[in-house]
Amino acid sequence: MPTIPEHYLKILTNYPIGHLATADQNAHPHLIPICYSSDGVSIVSALDQKPKSTEIRNLKRVKNIISNPQVALLIDHYDDDWQKLWYVLISGTATLLEKGEFQKKAIGLLVDKYPQYQDMCISKSPVIRITPTKITSWGI
Repeated sequence: MPTIPEHYLKILTNYPIGHLATADQNAHPHLIPICYSSDGVSIVSALDQKPKSTEIRNLKRVKNIISNPQVALLIDHYDDDWQKLWYVLISGTATLLEKGEFQKKAIGLLVDKYPQYQDMCISKSPVIRITPTKITSWGI
């Protein structure tokens, strides 16, 4: 199984927020900020207890992934010194995991990265798993 190159994995480990792009079956885009982690092969994000306006299965990103699993994850850095700008764009295929061993592993990765999750009951939270198909970057 291919792994995420080390220099990208360091960014995935150290930067707290990414922007997940999904699209519905008609190619209408949807972009949201997410918390994420990685096991070195895929990227994961929990559908956690932060306030949401609808049930998890009715979230736009979930509906989009079910109908069109092609996604993109952007992690970027802005600085007033434009010599320090960079981004990593990960294109891939997303799946929704509601239970199983990998879902449990993903929750552990997220709890390790985000101390806030230690105070939330996310052990049964569904997880979005992104399997990268292409990684591109600029400025790093």
